[in-house]
Amino acid sequence: MTDDDGRYVFVNNKKLRMGHTTGTCAAAATKAAALSLITKKNVNSVQIHTPKGIILDLPVEDLSFDEKEAKCAVRKDGGDDIDVTHNTLVYSNVTLTDSGIDIDGGFGVGIVTRKGLDQPVGNAAINRVPRAMIKEVLEDIMFTYGYNGGFKVVISVPAGIDLADKTFNPRLGIEGGISILGTSGIVEPMSEIALINTIKTEMDMRTANGWDTILVVPGNYGKEFTESLPGIDPESAVKCSNFVGEMLDHACSLKKDVLLIGNLGKMVKLAGGIMNTHSRNADCRMEILASNFIMVGGDLETAKEIMNCISTDDALDLINKADLLKEESKLLIDKIEYHVNHRTGGNINTGVIVFSSVYGLLGMTSKAEELLEKVRRQGS
Repeated sequence: MTDDDGRYVFVNNKKLRMGHTTGTCAAAATKAAALSLITKKNVNSVQIHTPKGIILDLPVEDLSFDEKEAKCAVRKDGGDDIDVTHNTLVYSNVTLTDSGIDIDGGFGVGIVTRKGLDQPVGNAAINRVPRAMIKEVLEDIMFTYGYNGGFKVVISVPAGIDLADKTFNPRLGIEGGISILGTSGIVEPMSEIALINTIKTEMDMRTANGWDTILVVPGNYGKEFTESLPGIDPESAVKCSNFVGEMLDHACSLKKDVLLIGNLGKMVKLAGGIMNTHSRNADCRMEILASNFIMVGGDLETAKEIMNCISTDDALDLINKADLLKEESKLLIDKIEYHVNHRTGGNINTGVIVFSSVYGLLGMTSKAEELLEKVRRQGS
């Protein structure tokens, strides 16, 4: 691999190598198996044109074939964004048929059990783009070699069942294995992209199941707090991690209302208009708390102490000691509501509930109670 072959990106000022997806592996293994059947020769490597426009030469492993059937594998490469499927073998078993191209999943490839995913309920979790890649390589072989018959393709992942528990698949309703994924064919070393896509998928699923108001939490703290709310199922919440802005954008595209419940540690950033709450992008927690403390009549010396706090709960101790917790909480909630509504352009209804691990409920925006009741009704 060379520096100019287009397989490197720069992320956070670091040069990182790209890899290839399980979908690319499935298409490459299918191509190798089909070629061995048609040419009656061993195929040691294949060339794959990915949707991203990058051409890959991939080695083939564990090839076996006879007159009617061939099987081989291509190894997943996560590049410098290694995940649980890195180095996993993705197999394709190709059988000659009379006509058509049939693509299915075998051992270690999950089955879709809930609406709203890329594939219908009951289908193997082989997404649309990998299916198109598989079909494309087979059609190219048919054209090149004048083959007028068909192919049956079964994609399998021997390690898939064990790996699935380490992915989002059980939460998404994909059972029995991993998914064969990839929209570009290439793994770019930016795990944020995959996480945002997972958040969107979960929101799509809620929409497909008839939810008009999507319950969202940043993470486990928010999920645990929802357990204290009567009539709310914490398992129904979508985890948006740090990607509040992207979550709100997708909610607007779905035209679905959002109720966001989160700990002040993240939610305070929304009061400053910060919609990606990861500390790498911006922190400003103490700056926001200290400046708003001044705004509600707090003294300068205490504001300076707030600026030196490590956690928001430590800062709340100082604000509470000054007897301004209620006033500052209300001001923060008002600003959170303003910035969230600014992000959505008022195209959907939003509610935000903010709490502290120490002080409990700090406040909620004007439409939060109404949306909370809608979530209750949806879950009943």
